[in-house]
Parts: sequence; C-alpha cells; structure tokens
Amino acid sequence: MIEWSEGAGGSSNGRVALVTGAARGIGLGIAAWLISDGWQVVLTDLDRERGAKVSKVLGDNAWFITMDVSDEQQVALGVAEVLGQFGRLDALVCNAAVADPRNITLESLELAYWNRVLAVNLSGPMLLAKHCAPYLRAHGGAIVNLSSTRARQSEADTEAYAASKGGLLALTHALAISLGPEVRVNAVSPGWIDARDPAARRAEPLTEADHAQHPAGRVGTVEDVASMVAWLLSRHAGFVTGQEFVVDGGMSKKMVYV
Repeated sequence: MIEWSEGAGGSSNGRVALVTGAARGIGLGIAAWLISDGWQVVLTDLDRERGAKVSKVLGDNAWFITMDVSDEQQVALGVAEVLGQFGRLDALVCNAAVADPRNITLESLELAYWNRVLAVNLSGPMLLAKHCAPYLRAHGGAIVNLSSTRARQSEADTEAYAASKGGLLALTHALAISLGPEVRVNAVSPGWIDARDPAARRAEPLTEADHAQHPAGRVGTVEDVASMVAWLLSRHAGFVTGQEFVVDGGMSKKMVYV
C-alpha cells in the first residue's frame, strides 16, 4: 500500500509534477526548484523516512509516496493516488536511478545486478510514461528523463549504467514521436554535478584541483540541472521535444580523468 507522507500537501490548484528519486541530490533540487516556480510536486523514493522528512521541509506544495519505479503495480497505484488527490498531472520527471559504484569489473558483473540497473534506469521511465501518458495528454504535459554523459562517453567498469542511460536516450526519442504532439519528451544528461545540498557545498567548496580536471574549469551544481528541467517543463519550451540537453560544462568533446 502506498502511503502519503503525513502533514504534507497544499491546495490542489495549479500544475502538478511527479518527480522520481526526489529525496536527495539532483531529484531533490528539481523538486525544490519546481515548487519555487509554483508547481505542486509529488516526490517518490524508496526511502520512506527520508522522503517524508524532505517533503515536510519543502512545505505545503510537496507530497511524498514510496515507489519502486521498476514495479508496475507500484507505479500504477502511485499514479492513481496522484490523480485521486489532484485530479490532474502535468509533468513527469524520471530521475530515479541505480548508479554504478565504478568498481564492478566486467568479469565480476552479475546478471542480477545488470537486470536491476536496467529495470530501474530504463524500464522504470517506460512504465511511468505508460501510466502517466493519458493524463499528461489531457493537459499538454511534458516528460523529462534524467540521463547521463556516461551514455556516450563511459568510464571503465560502468557497463550496466552506461547501457541503461544510452537506452534511456533512445526511449526518450521514441516517446517523443509516440506521444507527440500532445506530450513533449526530452532528456537532460548531466556531467560531473556536485549533488550535495547547498549548506554542504558552502561548508566544503570544491578545490582548484577539482575544477582543474575540466577543460572549461567548471563543475555543475544541482541548480544547473534543475533550472534546465524547469525550462523544459515550461511554456517557453513548447516547440522542444525529442532532444537531449547536455549539462556538463563543456566536457562533451574532451573528457579528462586523473
């Protein structure tokens, strides 16, 4: 049974967004940015305790439900809960993902782990799009999938993650055709993003050595990604669909590792 977090939720007026994997990092930044922009946001995550706490901090326009995005029953129930509460859905942001710890060699890669990464990172966005599409169509809605620059320029020992994110880009392009013109579908691919919360970033800023690893000398922040997602969900991006937007500080053509 999917439960709403206690003490959350505000008025049912206005645009409603469903943001997965939103209890931390980039997902939390996206949720916070959308709320500041007037959206009502339903956050999902597997960590119920953390998600409930985060939704309370974000205020009356934040809600939380636990959801495993790779479980179709949980996705269907979650979307039904959103519609039951708000009567509409205007945007879907698929951020939930399993990230490689970067130490699983190909020889050590187990099929069960491979399947789990692809289930969350690729099957999850497909299931969410499947169950959200009818309601997004009703309001000229939009979908943004969070991919990664690893989809194109991977590191060693990240086969599962790279494959899942590459597939997510292909899924994005296909959904844009299948759901158009009523629903716009785009992807945002972050490079190296400092995903810590603002307080942690202020307390321990990145060093010059961190920045020196990048050709343009820039490291991204959660807000860089969140503002791009917000723009793609806005009326200002009404002619934009089927695209990948790379947020990597100019690293796409020249990756540097030390």
